[in-house]
Amino acid sequence: MQRFIIEVSTDGNSEIVNLSSEINSKLRGIEGEGLLHLFIIGSTAALTTLEYEPGLVKHDIQNVMQRLVPDDVPYEHEATWNDDNGHSHVRAAMLGPSITVPFSNGKLLTGEYQQVVLIDFDTRPRMMSGGVIPPSATSAAQASSRFQHDTYFTQSVW
Repeated sequence: MQRFIIEVSTDGNSEIVNLSSEINSKLRGIEGEGLLHLFIIGSTAALTTLEYEPGLVKHDIQNVMQRLVPDDVPYEHEATWNDDNGHSHVRAAMLGPSITVPFSNGKLLTGEYQQVVLIDFDTRPRMMSGGVIPPSATSAAQASSRFQHDTYFTQSVW
């Protein structure tokens, strides 16, 4: 079994980080077809795909999220924990902590303008790391089946 680590630093506040090139570099050299499953451990960040272009990344996603889940209204979470990130949890829950993407011969099978991204909705900087863990193909059944790779991310406060 191999493990590949991906580290991501964010400033929070809906920062969007393009993970595609890093993931492709970790998949390089893996033959065959399979599914890459990515999962982030934590409740204030999410994974999705989108076209990673300035208008969408710097403005549109943040503007839509602010309209759907405003950061300037009271949340019961904030009263319970005496913090300021109730909206971060709700936004992350809307998109979800995981995504599954097919790959073939070491490359993600995404569209030309489709990138895998992490969105950190928290209100402070974070350092996140994760690993791509391919299962060992020790049995004939595993060897003939498609590979499945699990990627997970953990968050820590800076």
